[in-house]
Amino acid sequence: MTPEDRVRALACWTGPVSVEPLGGGITNRNFVVQDGARRAVVRIGDDIPVHQILRFNELAASKAAHAAGVSPPVLHHEAGALVIGFIDGRTLAAEDLRQRPMLEQALALVARAHREIPRHLRGPVLAFWVFHICRDYAATLAEGRSRHLPLLPGLLADAARLETAVGPVELVFGHNDLLPANFLHDGKRLWLVDWDYAGFNSPLFDLGGLAANNGLTPEDEGWMLAHYHGRDPDPALWRGYRAMKAAAALRETMWSMVSELHSDLDFDFAAYTATNLETYRAALAAFEDRHG
Repeated sequence: MTPEDRVRALACWTGPVSVEPLGGGITNRNFVVQDGARRAVVRIGDDIPVHQILRFNELAASKAAHAAGVSPPVLHHEAGALVIGFIDGRTLAAEDLRQRPMLEQALALVARAHREIPRHLRGPVLAFWVFHICRDYAATLAEGRSRHLPLLPGLLADAARLETAVGPVELVFGHNDLLPANFLHDGKRLWLVDWDYAGFNSPLFDLGGLAANNGLTPEDEGWMLAHYHGRDPDPALWRGYRAMKAAAALRETMWSMVSELHSDLDFDFAAYTATNLETYRAALAAFEDRHG
């Protein structure tokens, strides 16, 4: 059965169904569907153990995110399929999030997710600790005889130093995948979508990911840390933040390395790895320049 057939076979439709592929996804296959009553987005994807994606967790996070006013509603779910409300808006690009007014909206939405989603969660959900994930990715890459094997000892040594530098953390419920394409603007407000990697985590991971994925300036980062925490960042906060920012970029790099081996989506993961490796090395250099 093709993904389109799986979409058409879902039990939630009323009336004739039209299915259009929705671009941009590099973990799931996504579609916009119009039936007799409404438009919806369908995400087709099973569990992906190599990426620690478990769909029960995505479902719980998606429902809680809607209850917190962060994400569109869950309309239906079946094994391997999640149907959510369609947002008539545009997907953001990194250039959008480098503009202070949009960054202010994005940061407020992320902070709301961190603090409000836990009030609405039901049932078991996951934790997301980037350093465990990087170690697990390294084992997966070694088992698969990845072309990146020569890099692994150095990357794991970097990760160990960064984990020590992060220090004690506050615990919030993170989105953990703040790519610009996961922000939608409907002309009035922002929405945050795609909860594949959601889980309890340090807020510094999302803040570091927001900066690394969107090319924020050091001035933007200082503003972001101060605005999020309600105080000027001290040296300890800067150290933990820069370490987590580098770790976020490392995780995205290793995610892509693993995807080179295991994904069957039509996407140039080798080029994505190369781009993210540059981003990671820049983030690591910024950490080392300031903190040794």
